[in-house]
Amino acid sequence: MGGAWKVAYADFVTAMMAFFLLMWILSMSDKETRQGLAGVFRAEAIFSTNQISAVGVSNNPLIQYAGKVVKEDVKINEAERTNIEMMKKLNQFMLQDSFPSGASGLTSDSVGVLLHLAPDLLFSPGTVEFTAEGKKVMDQIVGVLSMFQAYLVVRGHADTSEAGIGGYTSLWNLSAARANAAIRYLIAHNVDPKFLRSVAYGDTRPAVASDAPNAKQMNSRVEFHFHRPDAMSTVVGY
Repeated sequence: MGGAWKVAYADFVTAMMAFFLLMWILSMSDKETRQGLAGVFRAEAIFSTNQISAVGVSNNPLIQYAGKVVKEDVKINEAERTNIEMMKKLNQFMLQDSFPSGASGLTSDSVGVLLHLAPDLLFSPGTVEFTAEGKKVMDQIVGVLSMFQAYLVVRGHADTSEAGIGGYTSLWNLSAARANAAIRYLIAHNVDPKFLRSVAYGDTRPAVASDAPNAKQMNSRVEFHFHRPDAMSTVVGY
């Protein structure tokens, strides 16, 4: 067996030293610090390691947790569980249709779930008219709103390269038209208007620098922010 056991023994001793050091740090920490540390580990423990991969989606960093399964023995509050279930529902649809990486993304925060889509996934080129695939996406959003009774902010964005596209006189008008088209579709499909808001940002909130190679793909987008009913505008950030 040679000296292999020495390596294993050294690893064991190192692990034990790290464990006892952690125990000592925790014993010296106050209650608030321990609760903060627990929150960090708890946030990671909410998800299992069953990562889903699919062509065009698996490399998207915005959906790193969306396909994971909630562990039954993890205690989470109702808002967290709702966020996770919404992410699973939306991610299942995205994976099924293999939305291209960069053109779509899904993430979650303490307020709710954010889905962003490139206009090409929703509208015919140069318009705010939904394609057949775009209507399919919107129908999924209608289903999520019906299932979870969440509030929704639709945020319209545009890239600097889109000036004059579709006859819109400004990027503000273009981004507003995109957001409002989504709102109109939702209302036409029996979503209560009191749960909906739309915001236009033009090119004022780019995801990447305007000279980046993928600037148009990333900056020209429509965002759907599903959030808790008790989260007011100052919390949602629109």
